[in-house]
Amino acid sequence: MAQAVPLAPHESTFAANANEFVAALGHWLKRHQRTIQRTQWVVVGVYFLLVAVPAFLPLPTRTSHIWTNLTLFAQFCFWGIWWPFVLLSMVLVGRAWCGLLCPEGSLTEAASRHGRGMAIPRWIKWKGWPFVAFACTTIYGQMISVYQYPKPVLLILGGSTGGAIVIGYLYGRNKRVWCRYLCPVNGVFGLLAKLAPLHFNVDTQAWERNRTHAPHGGQKPAPINCAPLVAVRTMKGGADCHMCGRCDGFRDAVTLQLRSPTQEIVHVAGTQPKPWETVLIVFGLMGVAVGAFHWGASPWFLEIKQGLALWLVDHGATWVLALQPPWWILTDYPEHNDTMTLLDGLVLIGYIFATAVVMSVLLCASLAAATRAIGKWSSARFHHFAQALIPLAGCGVILGLSALTVTLLHSEGMKLAFVPALRIALLTGAGLWSLFLAWKIAGVYSTSMLRQAAATTLFSGAVALSVGSWVLLFFVW
Repeated sequence: MAQAVPLAPHESTFAANANEFVAALGHWLKRHQRTIQRTQWVVVGVYFLLVAVPAFLPLPTRTSHIWTNLTLFAQFCFWGIWWPFVLLSMVLVGRAWCGLLCPEGSLTEAASRHGRGMAIPRWIKWKGWPFVAFACTTIYGQMISVYQYPKPVLLILGGSTGGAIVIGYLYGRNKRVWCRYLCPVNGVFGLLAKLAPLHFNVDTQAWERNRTHAPHGGQKPAPINCAPLVAVRTMKGGADCHMCGRCDGFRDAVTLQLRSPTQEIVHVAGTQPKPWETVLIVFGLMGVAVGAFHWGASPWFLEIKQGLALWLVDHGATWVLALQPPWWILTDYPEHNDTMTLLDGLVLIGYIFATAVVMSVLLCASLAAATRAIGKWSSARFHHFAQALIPLAGCGVILGLSALTVTLLHSEGMKLAFVPALRIALLTGAGLWSLFLAWKIAGVYSTSMLRQAAATTLFSGAVALSVGSWVLLFFVW
């Protein structure tokens, strides 16, 4: 057996200093909860300014600019900067956004503090909500052009915020029931946070040792108020943790620490298979999201729509082409020459759904082949391999959202010649990261290098498919 190579003195000192700094950051979060709460309410004010105010202003004209029009400025800030960097932050620092800044989290917890405090019903705890909420909001957002117009933003995000307040008022006490179960991006955030190099580590031995005795001879600590309802004592990863710091130092067992970005996916995710996470990764992030970003540039979408339009005309069903639902059902802004007929809406939904089905079937075939290459079929191993796709799934969504950033900056005359190279670099890096995770996961189940290599090679088909779907959007169409 090969022996571990000890760290060089300077490497050991650097690692120790880094962990000491990170632990101190966790202590700071614990001591400054009031400052964090005040900051959260500032973010709530900015959120309402960006989401609500533009909906009551006239739409920008062709001569409007980001720096002269509040609606365009809000669009750029919210979709061009806010959301891409929130997603990126999940990969870098875990769900710190959720625990420290998220306006919906702040509002639902405040409502819970003064609400009815009822028990959480079983229907809220259904494990499929993260996928269903993400898929429905993504598709509906495309139907009403949420990225382009302020009223849809207020409708979708305002509705989500209203739901967070109502759920907070009804259920739990000082909790974030909405965030834990119903938030449309809770599942996505949880997946990306598994890649973060920061997490609150729980020393179970210290926890049990100090369970009945106060640590260091002091008073027994007060119970933790974990707002997102995480079982801190048994917490093994960062998918559900909101990184708020409230539990730091509890029973001398909880500490903010650095970790390998592969640790949770390779060594934790396989111990508790979660089929709904696989559905969210494969059908949601790598299917529905791809279709949602594709359709506006896809020549296939136009061909299908034109073919169906000709067929409807030939069969006398022209009312399908003429019917124009209101803006809150399908996009309707005739002053901007931007409207959707019933046919547009049906083709849009069908295109996204078909893309999700095709991508899912092909991705699952690759995952199944990789699973079988290790040995006898195991559904747990299949779901574990699906976790290796998280870097690519997250990268795709971030690139899709940042495309709006690029479009808005292009309209302001900024060339951004580096963008194609950056996209290639990010897709390449995410693809290699996913392949490395697949290699490590295969090594968990087999000591045979041949089987490990075979599984990774078969898994590479899913990587190629995902990368190809974004190459098609950014470099072919």
